[in-house]
Amino acid sequence: MPVDPFEVLRNVPLFRQVSEADLQALAQLAREHKHPKGTVIVLHGDAGEALFLIRSGQVKVTVASEDGREVILSVLGPGSFFGEMALLDDEPRSAHVIAMEDTTILQLRREDFRSRLKAAPELAVSLLRELSRRLRRADDTIASLMLLDVNGRVAHLLLELAREEGGEGGTRITRRLTHASIGQMVGASRETVSRTMRNLVLRNVIGVGRREILLLDSAALRLAAQQAG
Repeated sequence: MPVDPFEVLRNVPLFRQVSEADLQALAQLAREHKHPKGTVIVLHGDAGEALFLIRSGQVKVTVASEDGREVILSVLGPGSFFGEMALLDDEPRSAHVIAMEDTTILQLRREDFRSRLKAAPELAVSLLRELSRRLRRADDTIASLMLLDVNGRVAHLLLELAREEGGEGGTRITRRLTHASIGQMVGASRETVSRTMRNLVLRNVIGVGRREILLLDSAALRLAAQQAG
């Protein structure tokens, strides 16, 4: 049974400061699309004509390295959004977005979203705040890739993913990530990531279940994420 788009939108952090009336107006413009696992939702280089909001499922944002390897820039779950850059600057899409599992998306056309930006200044402020947060995260990620060893990069990623899900002090990661996908996010092989994760489990720094990763010793992770390799 389809979920009311209004209920979806008001659970997206981007729209927390938007009035109920403006949110209802946006909900009427949103269109739902279902994407099976493995579907390319956005293709690098395509025209940016819509903003996408994840209702359910999980996607990965990827680019290809010069040698053809897939590099995962981020993994997004319910409540996240993507496509905002091309929506604002009229440039082509800067990355691929691929469904990692069956995913349901709400789509807002560029013209509709821009018209609501003009009518709801608080939405523009929320968007700027989110873009600033993503820029800071990109800066942190670049620094970790340059300065940290694999253990530090994995620690940094786990802390960041937990913070995205639970805020500052978050200790739970519910996104389903394979060791291969973690490796694509931190620039390491699957085997190296597997050894690193196993070591963290043996030291009781993290706990790994079927559907989640728990941060048991965040202080140890923060220490690893601060040490240059």
